[in-house]
Amino acid sequence: MKKLQITNYKLQIVATISFLWLSHICTAQTPRDTGKYSFSLQQAIDFAMKTQLQLQNASYDEKIASEKVKETVGIGLPQISGSFDVKDFADIPTTVLPDFITPAVVGINQGYFGLHPLFPYVAGDGMPVKFGTQYNASAGISASQLLFSSDYLVGLQATKTYLDLTRKATQRTKIDVSVGVTKAYYSVLINNERIKTMDANIERIKKLMDDTKALNENGFVEKIDVDRITVTYNNLQVEKEKLQRLLGLGSSLLKFQMGMDQSATLALTDKLEDVKFQPDVAADKFDYGKRIEYSLFETQKNIAQLDLKRNKMSYLPTAVLYGSASENAYRSQFDIFAKKPWYPTVVIGGTINVPIFDGLQKNYRIQQAKLNLLKADNNLKSVQQAIDMERASTQINLQNASSTLDNQKKNIELAEEVYKVSKIKYEQGIGSNLEVTTAETALKEAQTNYFSALFDALVAKVDYDKANGVIK
Repeated sequence: MKKLQITNYKLQIVATISFLWLSHICTAQTPRDTGKYSFSLQQAIDFAMKTQLQLQNASYDEKIASEKVKETVGIGLPQISGSFDVKDFADIPTTVLPDFITPAVVGINQGYFGLHPLFPYVAGDGMPVKFGTQYNASAGISASQLLFSSDYLVGLQATKTYLDLTRKATQRTKIDVSVGVTKAYYSVLINNERIKTMDANIERIKKLMDDTKALNENGFVEKIDVDRITVTYNNLQVEKEKLQRLLGLGSSLLKFQMGMDQSATLALTDKLEDVKFQPDVAADKFDYGKRIEYSLFETQKNIAQLDLKRNKMSYLPTAVLYGSASENAYRSQFDIFAKKPWYPTVVIGGTINVPIFDGLQKNYRIQQAKLNLLKADNNLKSVQQAIDMERASTQINLQNASSTLDNQKKNIELAEEVYKVSKIKYEQGIGSNLEVTTAETALKEAQTNYFSALFDALVAKVDYDKANGVIK
């Protein structure tokens, strides 16, 4: 029994991006989608449900299982086949018959003439003769009908269970796609906000840099103050370029998760402030059926039950009804289709196979099936425990992430206030330029910590929703 795994999104990003280049090559020869899209999160998920190749393959597996059920049903329907056969005996087979002629001739020879040299009797291996015609033809039709087979009856139920299993596998794929799209969507939203914040920082520092240059030109501050602010400004510009590249990479990842062409233009309409991070702690008993993993294990238990049933029913007999009708033609010349007689043959019969003793093989298979069923029960209990653990851990992670996010919001407010006071003091000549740049660095660090906490909180929320079966 494998434990349920809690996805680490940061690792998932690295793993998924490694496939982007391959995905690009695979789609290089397909028509390019240069359309423009503006999606909410739910619209992005709905788009992925229609275009994601993994989901398409899961849908194909489901259709294959459906056709497999029909194929199995066909085993219990009448099986009819026709045949036509033509043979040319270039050398007609020889048959050896007992020699019943020579003894008679010898008897006559001895009775009337005595032993005569023209009719010697020598015991041989028989008389070689050839029967039949050179050209034979046969045309016929045969049919059979399975009347009773325990393997067929249980196998029919098993194929339907297999179809149910593929449907649940499709649902699991949908959940994985939905989780991937959601996390990638939130990542792009966060990077958009980071760029907006960075633009505000750059604008603020640029104004401070211009004011410091003017003060330096008028002899009120030293050049080192200008240089210090300029360094901060240049660092912000470089960091913005990195953020822009990261935003492009995140957008490519989102398109990949959605199954969207990389050349398409995608705009996001949801807002981060609309996301609620507080978990809804339900007092009622959790319905494990909400989790697709539990449902899959239930189906596996059903398969184990069917296997036990099949082995128990293997002691029952198997009955088959069959019949055939054919006509045969025998010709010395190749005139098979001439108006000459064909000789009919009609056979109707039935077969009942009754198992009597097989060295206790069936009994041992039944014991194995019983043990497999016990294992399936344990697997269900184990997955319940794993779900309980995952729900508890994701709830704690979400609560911690939400608390951290609130603290980081407060830190930004404090850092902004510190920067504001430092700037006012510097403008009034009672503060230093170093104090301003230090406050700016602290503010930027607080912003970075906030966005990191925001990302962790969003990931924790997605994991919490998945653990509680909210994501379908």
